[in-house]
Amino acid sequence: MSMLDDIGGESRLRDLVEHFYDLVETLPEGSNLRRLHARGHGLAHARVEQFNFLCGFMGGRHHYKEKHGHMDIKLMHAHVPIRQIDADTWVALMHQALADKGHTGPNADRLHRAFRHVADLLVNNVADWEDTATRRP
Repeated sequence: MSMLDDIGGESRLRDLVEHFYDLVETLPEGSNLRRLHARGHGLAHARVEQFNFLCGFMGGRHHYKEKHGHMDIKLMHAHVPIRQIDADTWVALMHQALADKGHTGPNADRLHRAFRHVADLLVNNVADWEDTATRRP
């Protein structure tokens, strides 16, 4: 059984992703995630692409790969300055979204471990845009 099956399929995943981004948009701890997304395509775009990616990542249809030709999450985020605190915030808000949507127990623990692993892989040393914007030549 896939992780996607474990949470109830695509409709439950879409609900999870929507709730996750509702948390990102409304909770104070989501502020830096909002800032990072604002420098890209925005949160509305992220809602769509997060679902597309997670569907394939969790063992379902590879919507993201069909659309973009790959599932390389490091490539997707290579230009984004991701600090450990950003990865931790992403994981904490996803953990909250899972719990809020009733995903608990071994299946949720499995997802949490997978999300933690991927989030930690994305931490990088890309210079933050705000840091580079304030530097003097």
